[in-house]
Amino acid sequence: MNFNITTKDKYALVTTQVDKLDTTCAPELKSELVYLNKTDVRNIIIDMGKTRYCDSSGLSALLVANRLCKGVNGSLIICGLQEPVMKLVQISQLESVLSIAPTVNEAVDLIFMEEIEKDVKKEE
Repeated sequence: MNFNITTKDKYALVTTQVDKLDTTCAPELKSELVYLNKTDVRNIIIDMGKTRYCDSSGLSALLVANRLCKGVNGSLIICGLQEPVMKLVQISQLESVLSIAPTVNEAVDLIFMEEIEKDVKKEE
């Protein structure tokens, strides 16, 4: 299995188990993300700590996840980016589009902060 998925109360954690997120496994990631979205998961954290390489199909999977989460008023946070993957994200100018955190713990904190903000806005 290329991706481990752990569903928590407010989010799902998708951990990549691949060295390369490319055309061979990006479609699998997309289908996992679509499935999570269809099962009412609003917030997704993708831990890419084990992934050293990502190509355009990998970036496409991340952008699909971002769109799916935003479509249900949720959040996508990517964490654990290794230097080559982070450089690709920067070259593609996606760091302003994608939410990126250094670690899973910081990503979880961001999810909970955003959920609190959404609850406050509902009350106003």
